[in-house]
Formats: sequence, C-alpha cells, structure tokens
Amino acid sequence: MDTIRSLQYFVRAVELGSLSAVAREHGTTQPTVSKVVAALEESLGVRLLERSTASLSPTVQGRRFYERARGVLEEYAEAVADARGQTRTASGLLRVNAPVALGQFRLNALVQEFLRRYPEIEIELILNDRMADLVEEGVDVALRLGGDLPPNAIARRLGASPRYLVAAPSYLKGRAPLRRPEDLAAHDYIRYAWLASGDKVELGDGARTVAVETRGRFRVNNALAIRESLALGAGIGLCPAWLVQDLLDARKLRRVLPKWRGTPQELNLLYPSRRYQPLRARLFMDFVRERLAGFEG
Repeated sequence: MDTIRSLQYFVRAVELGSLSAVAREHGTTQPTVSKVVAALEESLGVRLLERSTASLSPTVQGRRFYERARGVLEEYAEAVADARGQTRTASGLLRVNAPVALGQFRLNALVQEFLRRYPEIEIELILNDRMADLVEEGVDVALRLGGDLPPNAIARRLGASPRYLVAAPSYLKGRAPLRRPEDLAAHDYIRYAWLASGDKVELGDGARTVAVETRGRFRVNNALAIRESLALGAGIGLCPAWLVQDLLDARKLRRVLPKWRGTPQELNLLYPSRRYQPLRARLFMDFVRERLAGFEG
C-alpha cells in the first residue's frame, strides 16, 4: 500500500465530501479512490468514512485520524521542499479559537492584517468563552485569558492586562463616595457569573492586598455584556484594560479607587501538544506574539 497516496485520498475525501471529487482532482477513477481508502481502513482496522448514496462523512475515529493525517502530509510536503532546496508558500486552512470579547476588540483586526500578508492562507476564527479541546475540535491555535489552561496543550504567555475598578459617571453621580475598598459593599457590583471566588474581590495598591465582599443583583457570563452594562450606568466592575480602555479614554467610564487594582489578567497562546505544527500555524503564532507582546490596554 502506498501510504502517502492513501492519506492524500482520505484527507481530500473528508475535505471534499466525495470520492468522485477526489478522483477528478487526482486524475483517476472513483473505484480506484474507493479501493485505496478501503485498504487504508482495513490496514488500520477502523472504519474512517460513513458512505451513503447521497453523502460521505468521517466517523468519530475518522475525524481524529484526519487531523493527524493532515499534519503528516503537511510535514511530508515541507520535508520534500526542504530536500529540494525550495521554500514552501504558507497556505491552507488555519483554525483559531478565542474568547468573544478578545476576538472582537483585539484579534479580528489582527487576523485581517495577517490574511493580507499571506493571501494563500484561510482562517476559521471561532469565538466562544468556553475552553475548547484543541485536539478534539481540530483547533490549530487558541488564545485564552486567565491562568486556568487545558492539560493537553502547550501554552506561551503573551502578557498580562491590568484590571481596574470602573463605573460610568452617571452611576457615580449622587452616590456614596468611595475612599477605600471596603466602600464597595455599599454599591452595585457587576461581575462575571460562575466565578470561583463568588462576590469576594481581591485588590492591591502595590504595598498590600485586601479581599473585600461586594454586592450586586446582576451577574453575566459574557465580557461584552459586562462592558455594556457598566457603560449604561448599572454599577461598578473590575475589568481588564484591554476591554474598557477606549471607554475610559472617551470618558464614558471612570476609574474608581484608582490606587487599587485587581490581579492582572494573563493572555496565553495555546497550541496542541503534538510535535508538528504546519507552517501557517507557526507564522500566525509568531505574528500574534509580535503584535500582542506585553498585552495591556
């Protein structure tokens, strides 16, 4: 069995969703492609594709094998180019995952700049606030906020953004003044839902750290909703600079207790813990590291 050809046929079958399309692309016949893929399945002892008269799709095992096989083919192509003294052009699909707010305020513009630089690369940017399983979901690169990272990934720290207490001038007008952290207990505090620390907030002024209890009637599991609620005058919140700096600059928000800050929010670049990374992924990671170095406001 020609292993490389078998992998090529299988990978393209998953991507094109048709054995006939693979045959046309490779200048052969559909029965030939079907025979090669069937031989690959037999050698592995696993069914890789579900076939019907109307469609073709990978099985669960087939999807997992596809991700690895795609990497093998890309590594092989780079090895061939290197042996021939050629420089491969970065191309293909790159799957990137990031939190919603970070994607909107920072990453989306960087992706557009990256695509202009590398016209043969495609990017599928998936924005969600849950922790994605990079291997199971076929993610090439992920950006994650905070220090709670998955065990099956390699992380590279990009930086940390300071966190400020902020509120809208309309909220602060006519309310009890804030002179020390404990005064937060008398105010409406807006926070992220499901925090392990609950209503307790840890603040520092450079010399000491205090933990204070807050109160609030509104909690939400989305940073954009927190940002909007604060701008609408719903209360006080502790936010990373990257999320609210534009509103501070426009004076739509003000810093509260400016001598006190929360623990900085870390930003990490993650990729699956497999040895090989395609050229497009390595280029994207280098690009993001350069653009977000020191990650602050």
